[in-house]
Amino acid sequence: MNVPNRLTILRILLVPVCLLLAGYDHRLAAAIVFALACLTDTLDGHIARKKKLITNFGKFADPIADKILVLSMMIVLCYKHTLPVWLPVILVFRELLVDGLRMVAAEQGRVVAAGWSGKVKTACQMVLIICVLLFGSGTLSWVLSFLVAALTLYSGAEYFWKLKDLFVKDLGL
Repeated sequence: MNVPNRLTILRILLVPVCLLLAGYDHRLAAAIVFALACLTDTLDGHIARKKKLITNFGKFADPIADKILVLSMMIVLCYKHTLPVWLPVILVFRELLVDGLRMVAAEQGRVVAAGWSGKVKTACQMVLIICVLLFGSGTLSWVLSFLVAALTLYSGAEYFWKLKDLFVKDLGL
């Protein structure tokens, strides 16, 4: 198993640690472990591209690891009343819609790589979680929550725009 895939697995293994720390109000420790998990996301992609170590496992597991990390932490922060409940709901809807769209596209032999907006969305989600862990709920977390929601909706719409031709015939347009 190559280094990028090991980093992805490490990120998944850090999820329960982050959840326990955040759940028991060890917010600084949770922020540090979460930031470390986020760092593995940056490193695994960089190493995989630079050293040409891109694998099917990595293509599959990396985005799943990100979603598990971000969404599970958001759910814990909602439970702790430091993040609005509507935010992870928006994220789950977007992820389900985009994953479904990608499956339809794959059936047509089309692969759509993650765009810049998806990468920015994920980075902003991670920054939001770190800020909430460090500073709690307040103006900063609300502003970042709305920014994350907007980026989430935009990046989802970007996928549908890129693949709109998949539905034109079905909708009679």
